[in-house]
Amino acid sequence: MTRGCSARRATALAGALALFAVLLPPPARAQSVAAAGQPVAAPAPGAGMMATIGALTGPGMDGRAAGTPGGAKARAWIEARLKAMGARPAGSDGYGQPFTFTNRAGATVQGVNLVASCPGLRADAPVLVVSAHYDHLGVRNGATYHGADDNASGVAMLLEVAERCVTTPYEHSLLLVAFDAEEHGLQGARVFVANPPVAVTRIALNVNFDMVSRSERREIYVAGPGRWLPLLPVLTPAVRQDGITVKFGHDTGGGQDDWTTQSDHGVFHQAGIPFVYFGVEDHGDYHQPTDTADKIAPAFLERVAAVVFASLTALDRAPAYK
Repeated sequence: MTRGCSARRATALAGALALFAVLLPPPARAQSVAAAGQPVAAPAPGAGMMATIGALTGPGMDGRAAGTPGGAKARAWIEARLKAMGARPAGSDGYGQPFTFTNRAGATVQGVNLVASCPGLRADAPVLVVSAHYDHLGVRNGATYHGADDNASGVAMLLEVAERCVTTPYEHSLLLVAFDAEEHGLQGARVFVANPPVAVTRIALNVNFDMVSRSERREIYVAGPGRWLPLLPVLTPAVRQDGITVKFGHDTGGGQDDWTTQSDHGVFHQAGIPFVYFGVEDHGDYHQPTDTADKIAPAFLERVAAVVFASLTALDRAPAYK
């Protein structure tokens, strides 16, 4: 997540669970059969998402900075997961969408987005882009910035959506995008919106995940309806879930508390494409080496997934987003 350097709320998450850094994809879970092609409830996704977070923060990932061997290793792991579950490649080079950018030090850096597709049941329907960035801050002054919540958690959620839509397609086709170089000013998202695999006019909505796995108050924010008002009546009934507090906000007013341009969805918004963003408020480990997998709250992450899937179903059935 590309927010300011000072955290808005520092939280201490007690009772952290130990987690092995799993370096292979978790086994596929049995899926329910959908009636009439409608998305259906699947087994609890918590274990699979925790395994993803463990893998992306494990040995050799080295904070997944754009243009580094750790970033390349993370990208290969994600690509292998997409291929194994049957998501179709939709990049300019297989799953990949390579690009270069100049970092703040003036050096040229190679980035690569990963793009996959889940064809929908209606070929005439517009396309929804579901996204999360996989890069983080890398190694700085000898310290590894693991980026468990920011944003291995978002990638874990993205892969859950990919697994579900491959098995039980939505009405709309989904483009599943793991962005690179978000931490360098949303570079991967800028390249994607400028060069999407479908006509940009066919992209109706971006659903973006960035920091979705930790909240002492068990709160997840849904941003976007404050900017795109037709989204509010669509999402309000969908986000009513037990065991979690869902709040709309952080999408108006400008300044640091307005997240409209602080992650990859901001590029879509600037292009006139509505967005729905899921994220928690900052905690004490935000952009610190201590953002590690053992700090993640699996039960909270699982409840966020329930909100996400209910929201995707509602959005899939909505007549319009703006």
